[in-house]
Amino acid sequence: MSETIAEIYAERVAAGGLHHDEGQEAILPMLEDIRHHLETTKLKRKGILGGLFHKPQAVPQGLYLWGGVGRGKSMLMDLFFANLEIEEKRRVHFHAFMQDVHEGMHKARQGGAQDALAPVAAALTARLRLLALDEMQISDITDAMIVGRLFEKLFEAGVVIVTTSNRPPEDLYKNGLNRQLFLPFIDLIRAELVVHELVSPTDYRQNRLAGGQTYFTPLDAAARAGIEAIWKGFTDHGSPRPLVLTVKGRDVELPAVCSGVARANFYDLCARPHGPGDYLAIAEAVRMLILENIPTLGRGNF
Repeated sequence: MSETIAEIYAERVAAGGLHHDEGQEAILPMLEDIRHHLETTKLKRKGILGGLFHKPQAVPQGLYLWGGVGRGKSMLMDLFFANLEIEEKRRVHFHAFMQDVHEGMHKARQGGAQDALAPVAAALTARLRLLALDEMQISDITDAMIVGRLFEKLFEAGVVIVTTSNRPPEDLYKNGLNRQLFLPFIDLIRAELVVHELVSPTDYRQNRLAGGQTYFTPLDAAARAGIEAIWKGFTDHGSPRPLVLTVKGRDVELPAVCSGVARANFYDLCARPHGPGDYLAIAEAVRMLILENIPTLGRGNF
C-alpha cells in the first residue's frame, strides 16, 4: 500500500523541507479521503454516447480550502495532486481555467452551438475525475455568470473539485454587478465541497523571502540568475503560461503565470495604458509578481 499523504508530509517535515504546522496537518485527512476514493473507485462511461460518466454512488465531497496568503494552501494541493495515482486529473490556476472555458465557448459558438457551455462541460467531464483549481477569485461578471452552471455540470458528472482561495465562499464576487444572480453558486459550493479555513500564524511565502535579496541591480548575469532562482523556487519548476484578465472590457495580459506567481517585464505592465483598476485586478489574480528589466526612469520613459 502506498504511503498516505500524512506520512509523506511527515517525511518532508523530518527532512527539513517543510515546517510542522498544525493548521496544515488538519487538512491532510480530508485530502487523503478524496485520494483514497478516487484511487479505489472507477467511473463507467455512458454507452454509445461516450465522453460522459455515470455519477457513482457516494462521490466524496470536494474541498474548498481558504485562508491567508502564504499559509501553504497551494503547497498542500500540490502534495495531494502529485501523489494521486489516477490519470483523469488536472491542476490549473483558476483564472487560466476560466480563460480556457471562454476560448472553448467561443469555438462552440462559431460552430453553431445553441448552448456554448454544454460542449465545454462535456469535454471536461469526459476526461476528468479530479479538478484542482488554485487561487479561486471571481471579479469578472462573465465568469460569475458562467461558473455556477459549469460547476453544476461537473458535480452532476461526478467530478471532484479541490480548490484554494484567499477568501471564504461568501466573499467571492463581493460587491459585484448583479451579485444576487451569483448567490446560488455560493450555496452550491457549500453543498458540494467541504469549506475549511487553513488557520496558521505563519506566512511561509513571506518567510522564504525574509532577509533575502528581492531587488537586483544592475541588470547583469547575477541579477538575472537571482530572479530566475526566485521564480523557480516559488513555481516549483512548473510550466508557465500567459494569463489574460478582462477588466471593464479591456485585456490585461501577464506573459507568464505559474502557481499563482506572475512574471513580466516593466514595459509589459508600465508602458501600456493601464489604470488603477487593471493593477487591482492583477493583485487579486496572482499572489506574487516578479517585475523585470526596469529601466532608469527619465523624461524619455516616464
